[in-house]
Amino acid sequence: MTRINVTVDGVSYSDEVEPRTLLVQYLRESLGKTGTVVGCDTSNCGACTVHLDGTSVKSCNVLAVQADGHEVTTIEGLATDGELHPVQRAFHETHALQCGYCTPGMIMQACDLLKENADPSEQEIREGLEGNLCRCTGYHNIVKAVQQAAKDLTSQAVSS
Repeated sequence: MTRINVTVDGVSYSDEVEPRTLLVQYLRESLGKTGTVVGCDTSNCGACTVHLDGTSVKSCNVLAVQADGHEVTTIEGLATDGELHPVQRAFHETHALQCGYCTPGMIMQACDLLKENADPSEQEIREGLEGNLCRCTGYHNIVKAVQQAAKDLTSQAVSS
């Protein structure tokens, strides 16, 4: 067993983990962060995407021990003070989900994309999300949600 110290969604944790434990397993099984879903276990689908020190990673491809000393943000950690993050709100308002299984990973990846590019084109959005798969929507409303979130975040920054 290996002791790790990690901050998840603003809360510090110190736990003993098996060195081979995946970050997604640790988040779900030890911390109860079930919004981070296991989709494929092969890093192909992106459903398990979280932010590690502010950058999106597929948590089925990261060992929990690699998160030692770092900060992880899950889909549960995006909302603040009961208010949805602008990307979460845009996904809701534009109906950018059907079954919802891919939605947490899509939102986390979209946040990272918008951090890097505040005004992406449709093509840049599609390329920025290409590591996240959706089997239900055809991506049209997902792209619309990211476009809406980009506008919302820009107007929020201007009014601040």
